[in-house]
Amino acid sequence: MRRHAYFQLNLAHLLGLVLLVGGIGAVDLRVLGVGRRVPVAELSRMLTPFAIVGLVLMLASGALMFAADAKGLVASGLFQAKVALIALGVANALVFRRLFGELRSGAVPPAAQAMAGFSLCLWLSAAVLGRWIGYV
Repeated sequence: MRRHAYFQLNLAHLLGLVLLVGGIGAVDLRVLGVGRRVPVAELSRMLTPFAIVGLVLMLASGALMFAADAKGLVASGLFQAKVALIALGVANALVFRRLFGELRSGAVPPAAQAMAGFSLCLWLSAAVLGRWIGYV
């Protein structure tokens, strides 16, 4: 893949990361109790579309970057762990929506808080691994 095209894909991937972690991370923090004045449901309605766009952008750009070095990445334990964390992050988000839907005002269930904390750990860990892959 041409160097210029790879650079552009990497920028798109980074933009996707910012949208995904920024959107889902803010909602997760709110579920954990940060910014109690902001209703969880309202924040989620506002930021979830950005997180979804970020995930789609990351998957598309990631697939194209993967194609440039598939053989090396498939053998990479870091890459395998990153893919597993992404799958867990998506599954966690889907299960969270199914169990809790849009949380209304009032007390947030401890299970929702646990899942939000897990979500933050998953997405941040996947981001760290993704950045680390380029240096190994």
